[in-house]
Amino acid sequence: MLYFTRWKALGIILTALIVCLCAVPNFFPEATVKNWPLWAQRRLVLGLDLQGGSYLLLEVDSNYVKKDKLDQIRDDVRRTLREARIGYTGLATRGDAVEVRVKDSDVQTALGKLRDLSQPLGGLLGSSGQRSVEVTEAGGGLIRLTVPQAAINERIRQTIEQSIQIVERRVNQLGTVEPVIQRQGTDRILVQVPGLQDPTRLKQLLGKTAKMEFRMVDTSVSPEQAQQGQLPSDSELLMSASSPKVPYVVKKQVLVSGGDLTDAQTAFDPRTGEPVVSFKFNSTGSRKFAQATTENVGQPFAIVLDNEVISAPVIREPITGGQGQISGNFTVQSANDLAILLRAGALPAPLTVIEERTVGPGLGQDSIEKGKLAAYVGAIMVVVFMLLTYRLFGLFANIAVLVNVAMIFGLLSLLNATLTLPGIAGIVLTVGIAVDSNVLIYERIREELRGGRNAISAIDAGFKRALATILDSNITTFIAAAVLFYIGTGPVRGFAVTLGIGILTTVFTAFTLTRLIVAWWVRWKRPQTVPI
Repeated sequence: MLYFTRWKALGIILTALIVCLCAVPNFFPEATVKNWPLWAQRRLVLGLDLQGGSYLLLEVDSNYVKKDKLDQIRDDVRRTLREARIGYTGLATRGDAVEVRVKDSDVQTALGKLRDLSQPLGGLLGSSGQRSVEVTEAGGGLIRLTVPQAAINERIRQTIEQSIQIVERRVNQLGTVEPVIQRQGTDRILVQVPGLQDPTRLKQLLGKTAKMEFRMVDTSVSPEQAQQGQLPSDSELLMSASSPKVPYVVKKQVLVSGGDLTDAQTAFDPRTGEPVVSFKFNSTGSRKFAQATTENVGQPFAIVLDNEVISAPVIREPITGGQGQISGNFTVQSANDLAILLRAGALPAPLTVIEERTVGPGLGQDSIEKGKLAAYVGAIMVVVFMLLTYRLFGLFANIAVLVNVAMIFGLLSLLNATLTLPGIAGIVLTVGIAVDSNVLIYERIREELRGGRNAISAIDAGFKRALATILDSNITTFIAAAVLFYIGTGPVRGFAVTLGIGILTTVFTAFTLTRLIVAWWVRWKRPQTVPI
């Protein structure tokens, strides 16, 4: 156990040195580090509780998700029956089901076609036989398609996953540093943005669904007639986004959706100098947009964002280039915000801010100072205890613990991890765990000495026989840290990450670095007694 080849010893020293050097960028100002190569710019990011910032808890509108699912099924039923040339009446949504009536002679054919819309639910639910839609015959030619709660829950889960990606894109385009965006519970998203003291603009960006659609304006009736109840069934009454509010009668049919956009940028109208948003479609959107504008020259079409009409220009000529611009009395910031929303994509469901907190930088600085004080006091007490109890071997242990802490910061920097106050607590706890490993080794050496072994044999046996005990204790602690990381959120995860990394570095330093130092000392001194 005390013999190290030259290459093995060199590998241990280089590993510890390289990992420790990864922590160096944290000791330089950020402006200085930015001039370094990209691989050398990785550093720790202070969390919300250490540098202040904004905390938002968002909730997905589950009722919207349910309604959207039912609307999709209704549209699928209409398309399926039309393709099968089956006549129907009374297609409507009632409660948790979509109902449609067909002729008695077409019932079985319609059931066969509509059951193709039902798919097994994924995961464990799929193995239990549950499906996305339950298609049943209610008698008298009435067919009912019911959405079970399991299918709604699966749709909410998918909505949350998609929303997290979109929220992350929106927040990152604000230029913030290392935001924390993660799922919380079944229908909520946690957003933490360190350094952002005013969350107003962030809430505005996250609160908009940004569902953009291009639709035709219905000129068959005036807005006044529509407000009096003369609204065609295939149209709806929408208001303008700008004030004063202006009503528009807009066709429900979507010509092109925002999902076909590939880019959106802020620009300025060369004629008026006003801010506008220029956009570009993908190939599918370009084809749809060209067809729609070719067929409706001279007619107004509406650009609709979240059920509000941004503008309703008249199509002067076919637009076949796959790009255009949106004007609507924008300011530079509002045009830029709209471009961010369109680039990030539309949320699949509205998000509501149900909790909001702002942490000031002063409170964060206070947390840092108290964390430093706790770390310094704890470290000093550990160092003094080890020196008084184990003398020279206590010094070896203290050197290993110092390298251990430096390696923790190096690995966290390499991962661009976010350091929180619980993370500091995890590092302090790791110091105790690292010392505990050395205590087990040293006490085992003492037992071997009392058993009559000579100095070198006792040291070798102490390291060898303490290995199983230390591995068992560290593996069980690592399992606990892994569980905390898996089921925890926010600060709990920060604690789990630092604790887990600390356990790995502890095992490395206790059984390689400390053992290497002791082996060098033994080779140098050839001791007859152990100063322990």
